[in-house]
Amino acid sequence: MSDVTSTETENTEPGDGPPRLTRLTFHGPLSEERATRIVRRLAGAAPRTVLDLGCGWGELMLRVLTAVPEARGTGVDLDARDLARGRRNAEARGLGERVVFVEESAVGTARGPADLVLCVGASHALAPEISEALRASRGLVADGGRVLLGEGFWQRPPTAAELARMWPEASADDHLDLATLVDLAVAAGFRPEWIETANADEWEEFESGYQADVEVWLAGHGDHPLAAETRERLDRHRAQWMSYRGVLGITYLTLVPA
Repeated sequence: MSDVTSTETENTEPGDGPPRLTRLTFHGPLSEERATRIVRRLAGAAPRTVLDLGCGWGELMLRVLTAVPEARGTGVDLDARDLARGRRNAEARGLGERVVFVEESAVGTARGPADLVLCVGASHALAPEISEALRASRGLVADGGRVLLGEGFWQRPPTAAELARMWPEASADDHLDLATLVDLAVAAGFRPEWIETANADEWEEFESGYQADVEVWLAGHGDHPLAAETRERLDRHRAQWMSYRGVLGITYLTLVPA
């Protein structure tokens, strides 16, 4: 993830607490170069409607709308702060009248069908199991459309020691290997147009950017009332990253409904 300097991405916690995700363009390990290629590919199908599930601030959706002037978009998420950031970005880019950001659950959503469905790092917003999420996304995409699924997978089986240092109650069953994941997409009624995976540079850019603004804040605010809580959170997440680094991957699957 490249550094973001535009004021449209400024987003801090209330008051004088630590900033929030100001270094991130995308909420995931996605480089500018890969995003450009993905947007070009998705725009080539000329979608008129775009549905972004678990959208966060909807950066990828906004780029598709920029590339396809006839398209309109809907972003769905439960985080009001991210949705507000998405609305600000849309207005700053002249897209405010072509996109809506709604604060609601994507489970059982009736907002489809759409020509393009984005679900990037957010299959849990559709269903607890990836197989269920794939079937749900198949029901939300129009014939001839596309689904972009960004989903975690194990690059190799994690060891028990690695799992113990990851997120709480981490299990080898939390993810599949890439081949099994693609097979599930086919079983759900898709053909994979494109299969690609984030590389180590993208992961390091994302994970460092995820914490960088808060790390800098903490270095200068050691006596702040929120310092102890913030330090514990940063150290815990960094330890988790060090445990899944090189073990957890993310794939971006461009899927065509069969």
